[in-house]
Amino acid sequence: MADDPTPEQLAEQLASFDVEPFLVSMASTVASLAYAKLDAGDLSQAKKAIDALAALLPHVEGDLKGELQQALTTLQVAYVDAT
Repeated sequence: MADDPTPEQLAEQLASFDVEPFLVSMASTVASLAYAKLDAGDLSQAKKAIDALAALLPHVEGDLKGELQQALTTLQVAYVDAT
């Protein structure tokens, strides 16, 4: 189709994005997934999600970092309690 962007245009668009919102979104999604896995009793998947969140957090900046750090701490405690 004539309206479809070219690979070069897509690459330009991607290069223009700020990484921070994606990191925050990904960290929030992984935290939600970890909570869901803990609630479901799937401890191996919960641990994987918690570890992924812990790996992402050093790269997150801004207002939500504190909330995400608190979520990580809560998840870690809940995981220990569940095991």
